Amino acid sequence: MTTVEPTAPAPATTPDAPAVLADVAGMLRTMLDEDGLDDIEVAMDTRFTDDLELESIDLVTLAGTLQDRYGQEVNFAEFVADLELDEIIGLTVGQLVQYIVRCLSTAQVRAVEGS
Repeated sequence: MTTVEPTAPAPATTPDAPAVLADVAGMLRTMLDEDGLDDIEVAMDTRFTDDLELESIDLVTLAGTLQDRYGQEVNFAEFVADLELDEIIGLTVGQLVQYIVRCLSTAQVRAVEGS
């Protein structure tokens, strides 16, 4: 059985929300495992601050992991820069997943148009 590391390049086809959720949940579990919190359920409505108790440094780590996995197409800092403070505090995994799917879909369209 082959396992995919979080730093593997993104697949050629655009992943759907469940696939991206699985990727993001894996990244978060890896991060949370270091704090002994690996048994937390990660779903679309899971909140980064309230449910996962992530701090800003954790979000920076997540941003780096996302970039390693998805490349320049997914810019977490740009995503949160467009949010108000209360929106960042209430940010859910689902909002991030939808952002990633949009970014990857846009990148795929650009790649097809540029071919």
